[in-house]
Amino acid sequence: MNILILGAGRTGSTLAEQLASEEFDVTLVDRDERRLTELRGRLDIQTVTGHASQPDVLREAGAEDADMLIAVTSSDEVNMVACQVCYSLFQTHQKVARIRAMAYTQRSDETKRDSEFFDSDHMPIDVIVNPEKLVTEQIEQLLDHPGALQVLDFCDGRLQLVAVAIDRSDRLVDTPLASLSERLPGVRVHPAAIFRRGQPFLPNPMTTVEPGDEICFLGERDQIALTLAELRPVPPLKRITIAGGGNIGFQLAQNIEARLAVRVIEFDHDRAEQISRQINGLVIHGDATDAELLANENIERTDVFCALTNDNEVNIMSALLAKRLGAKQAMSLIAKPAYADLVHATEVDIAISPQLATASAILTHVRRGHVQSVQRLRRGIAEAMEVTVTGEARYSRVVGRPVNGIRLPADTTIGAVVHEGEVLLGGNSEHRLATGDTVIVFLADRRRSRAVENLFGVGLSYF
Repeated sequence: MNILILGAGRTGSTLAEQLASEEFDVTLVDRDERRLTELRGRLDIQTVTGHASQPDVLREAGAEDADMLIAVTSSDEVNMVACQVCYSLFQTHQKVARIRAMAYTQRSDETKRDSEFFDSDHMPIDVIVNPEKLVTEQIEQLLDHPGALQVLDFCDGRLQLVAVAIDRSDRLVDTPLASLSERLPGVRVHPAAIFRRGQPFLPNPMTTVEPGDEICFLGERDQIALTLAELRPVPPLKRITIAGGGNIGFQLAQNIEARLAVRVIEFDHDRAEQISRQINGLVIHGDATDAELLANENIERTDVFCALTNDNEVNIMSALLAKRLGAKQAMSLIAKPAYADLVHATEVDIAISPQLATASAILTHVRRGHVQSVQRLRRGIAEAMEVTVTGEARYSRVVGRPVNGIRLPADTTIGAVVHEGEVLLGGNSEHRLATGDTVIVFLADRRRSRAVENLFGVGLSYF
């Protein structure tokens, strides 16, 4: 599969690295020759220097033979024009664009969406990815599940995965997972993956839980809520402080102010005045890294401090400061992957990466048709895939086979199967997979994703 990526920023580079490791044919376009040289030196990719929306540059990059265009430059307009050029001149089959400005996608009146503009008759973009919207939704999920480090939806929200950090005082410490039902009576979930000292692995019933482990539990939505209630009996959230009134902070404040008391700290005076007229919560003009300001605002009464400015350093420092001054939980938006790794060793509870959120959304569309979604676990090392079983038994390596008899690639496991509405947790079921079943597969090593795709695909003779 030939994939053309426009933009060698953090998201473009992350995608190029991921797809190249899975042996896709990747060509990366950017105007920064030095950046392309560095990436070409460590990745098996082709690069072209030039303006990403210009026809001659796209032609040189192989747009005529590309199966997919992924436009993730820093300019929404360049991304849109590049999709138009590839559609009109090169008939590129699938076009994905990152569009940040909500003005292009939000509802314009009561009957019509601006998103109707993005079709083959106007602006031919097949998939629009908005990082700010993805991050806002991710934070809302975390606020809805106090105590969780990550929350992911599968099967249209029927199944959820929740990551929980294990403290030394937790009831699961020093017990094998086989005793989970005894330790959490009445709770029906599957421990699908564990992160231990930063590295993921797939546990078995005899795996003993250690302090500091991050366990990923998979189960139906109500069971996930029970799991959190048993492991993390946290009082309902009441007060949220948001540092940064940019797109993400403002949208989050609007979305949650009906149910939570919201305060926004914004450094820019004009922006603070603007958003104060658009939300009901308190807007404070000031520096979120000012310890005196945080103390005067009684930050110790805040249930969650969300550092969402456009500055990585400000986010890290303000979140650390808020936590040390008594905030119960601190989240920080981190755009640099290297910073995200450092933050996990600090008092900041959750680091949120726009790049990982964007990459996960785009990778779903890179996968083959039977892959419904791709989700990155924690820091992006591991992956979960939602796969629909297709084909007939004679053309498939999984149809008609019992779940516990499927020969999975190394470092992968089946977390759940949904068959005609019934949820079967774990990989030890004797259920024989049938066409239409949904399977949640966990990969401790995301490089195994192509092997999983091939396993659940059908032979060419099927067609």
